[in-house]
Amino acid sequence: MTTTTNHISVIRAGAVADVITGEVLADHAIVLDGERIAAVEPWSASRHGSGNEVLDLRDHLVAPGLIDLHTHLVGELERGSYSPYLTGSPARDALLGVRNARATLRAGFTTVRDVGSFRAFVDCDLRDAIDSGICEGPRMVCAGAYVTCSSGGGEITDLAVDIELPRSFRFGVADSVDEVRSAVRRIAHRGADVIKVIATGAVYAAGTVPGAPEYTEAELRACVDEAALYGLYVAAHAHGEEGALRAIRAGARTIEHGTMLGEAAMSAMLEHGTYYVPTTYLLQWDDAHGDLDGYPAGVREKTALVGESARASVRLAIEAGVRIAYGTDAIVFPHGLNAGQLPEFVEFGMTPMQALQSATSVAADCLGRSMDVGALAPGRYADLVAVPGAHLDDVHRFTEVAAVVKGGALVV
Repeated sequence: MTTTTNHISVIRAGAVADVITGEVLADHAIVLDGERIAAVEPWSASRHGSGNEVLDLRDHLVAPGLIDLHTHLVGELERGSYSPYLTGSPARDALLGVRNARATLRAGFTTVRDVGSFRAFVDCDLRDAIDSGICEGPRMVCAGAYVTCSSGGGEITDLAVDIELPRSFRFGVADSVDEVRSAVRRIAHRGADVIKVIATGAVYAAGTVPGAPEYTEAELRACVDEAALYGLYVAAHAHGEEGALRAIRAGARTIEHGTMLGEAAMSAMLEHGTYYVPTTYLLQWDDAHGDLDGYPAGVREKTALVGESARASVRLAIEAGVRIAYGTDAIVFPHGLNAGQLPEFVEFGMTPMQALQSATSVAADCLGRSMDVGALAPGRYADLVAVPGAHLDDVHRFTEVAAVVKGGALVV
């Protein structure tokens, strides 16, 4: 690298991943205008090399900054129980979020959608701190709090019944159409960018059943309709097919996890234009590290239940042509390992370019932010990641990040 400052004016790339056309462009220059891209064009030493601050990545593939649509930056690694969230303060949660945000950015993920924390709105505070330059991290789209039924998948359910949870842990609890509308309004008023609804039980919420719907279609439709009044869309946590179908028909933009989906859900997602955000890498990580040994028996059983069906659902979605957008559920595994989902997608049937598109152009379209992120194109933010080797033959290399640029500034 020949750059000597944090801000650069030209990047020389051995190869550029053009996720819009699906091509890999050899020996190109990415010309920056402040925090945005001015041009992407063939490299010319006379035009680009003279008088410019050049970041030399001629032995690397340069791709758009990656996007993780399902992460939880606030808090620490899951251990099969949500009750430990009650043992720390909001400040501790935020400080852990600072650490996690930094690790995520330095792994090449320059934009994330944080789909909620149990203590409401700490994610929004972290977003605002990053935007104002207080700390380092990706661009964040935040859910703020979960819309969940009482004792559902978005609640802390492994406490004695006589222990009352603080209001910040139950901010989005709602048990009827009217209560759902009220919860969405409260969350929107506090600055959320997206509404996260828990449509089925969860693997890690004690007592809940992943395949069981936890909201009626009418309640989910109320969630979607109320969110739309604020210009927001709905991300629906849904493991089982019936809960997913209700959310799809109600108008949710994304189905999160979707570990037990079949042909009916695939057809419905195609019909309604719903994005599917599967999160299977965490299963591989758990298997490899044996971390489930210390988990409660109920969690271990539910993880085993959804394991193979989750992988089968992704394969089915790829075959059907469902729009798959990239998400990881980082917090179940350590932040900074987010790129591990890319090789899984290739294993399940995507090409390397399709896997990369899921984490760039498709994810940006899902966010409604394709004018700003998701591709290396004029006018978009100069967010990019570089990995060794000037080709896109092996997406495992995205776990070996050589450089990250966010908004024209070299991060690492």
